[in-house]
Amino acid sequence: MRAALLHHDSHTPRLEEVAVEEPRFGEVLVRIAASGICGSDLHVVHNRSNVGKDRPVILGHEGAGVVEAVGPGVRDLKRGDHVVMAMFGPCGHCDQCNSGKLQFCDGPEFKSAVGRMADDSTRFSQDGRMVFPMVGVGSLAEYAVMREAMLVKVAPHLPLDRLCFCACSVTTGLGAVFNVARVTPGASVAVIGCGGVGLNVIQGSRIAGASRIIAIDTNRAKLDIASNMGATDLIQSGGDPAEVDAAVKALEPRGVDFAFEVVGNHALIRQAVGFTGRGGTTVMIGGVPWASDVSVNAGLLFGERKLMGCLGGGNIPGREIPRIVGLYERGMLKLDELVGKTFDFNDIGEAIAEADRAQTAKTVVAIDRALL
Repeated sequence: MRAALLHHDSHTPRLEEVAVEEPRFGEVLVRIAASGICGSDLHVVHNRSNVGKDRPVILGHEGAGVVEAVGPGVRDLKRGDHVVMAMFGPCGHCDQCNSGKLQFCDGPEFKSAVGRMADDSTRFSQDGRMVFPMVGVGSLAEYAVMREAMLVKVAPHLPLDRLCFCACSVTTGLGAVFNVARVTPGASVAVIGCGGVGLNVIQGSRIAGASRIIAIDTNRAKLDIASNMGATDLIQSGGDPAEVDAAVKALEPRGVDFAFEVVGNHALIRQAVGFTGRGGTTVMIGGVPWASDVSVNAGLLFGERKLMGCLGGGNIPGREIPRIVGLYERGMLKLDELVGKTFDFNDIGEAIAEADRAQTAKTVVAIDRALL
C-alpha cells in the first residue's frame, strides 16, 4: 500500500510503499476513504510533538473508511461496514476501565498512542523494518490495521470526508465543552485559538447554550469562520496581551465562566486563567510539551478558579462519535462549513503546506474517492 511516511531525516512526508499485514485477533483492516490534517500532524512534521518519535511514522489520525477484512474475535464489524477511526479505544479490562473511567484506560492496548500494538509490534513494515502508524491510526495511507475498539460504525449514507475529522478536532473540541469543562446554559465563554479544535469548542459552547462566546485569534479569516460557528464576539489579537485583556474585560467585567486555551502557549494559558471570574474554569487543550511547567498567578486561584488539562476531550469513541453524528444529522453541528480544501492523495505535500498556512479550518485528503 501507499502511505505518507516521515523519516528521521526529513520534515517532508513522502508517499512510499509500505507492506501491510492481515489483521490478527481482535483487529480490523480498513480501506481508508479520507483523512483530515490537523495541528497534531503538523507538530509531528516539525518535530514539536511527544508522539511520532519512532520513525518512519505514517502520518494522519483523522480517518474514516470501509472495513476490508476482520481478524478472529471481531464481533461487531464486518467487511463493507463504514467506520470512523478513533485515536483511542478502551481495553475494557484495566482498573480504570473496570471502575467506569474508560477515558483514562491504561491497559497495554494504550500503546497505540506510540503507534504500537499491545505486544509492541506493528502491522506495517518497509524493507524489514517496523513502520509506526501515528497514534495507532496512520490515516494518511491506503489502509490501516486497528483494534476493533478504536473503530466506530456509522451509517453508509454519511459522508466519510466529513466524518473523518470528527475523530480528533471535533471530538476534542466538543468533548472539552461537554465532558471536561461541562459548560452550562447561559454561561460566558472565551476561546483562545480558532483552529480546527477551537472552532469546535465554539460550536460545542453554542450547542451547550452559552450566552456569550468570545473568539480570540490573530487570524481574521479564522475569526470570520468562528462567527459562523457561533461566536458572539470576535477579538483579533495584535500581539499586545494587555489589549486583549482589556477587550475581554470590556465584554465581561467580572470575567468569563469558562476559558479555553487551544494554542499550546504558556503565556496564553496564564492569560486564559486571568480571563475567568471567581469560580471560573480554564481548560488547556493546546499541545504544551509534557515536561514543561505552566505557571499562573496564585492570587487568582484564591477566587476558586480552576485550571484543567484536557486530552482528546475525555474521549470515549463509542459515546462521542454517535453523539457527533446525531448533532450533524439534526443540523446542530456544522461539519461541511469547516472544510477549506480537499486534496487528492497524490498531492499530500500540497495538502500539508495548505494546513500549515492555517487559512482555513480543516484540510481534507481524499485517499480513495471511489469510497466517497
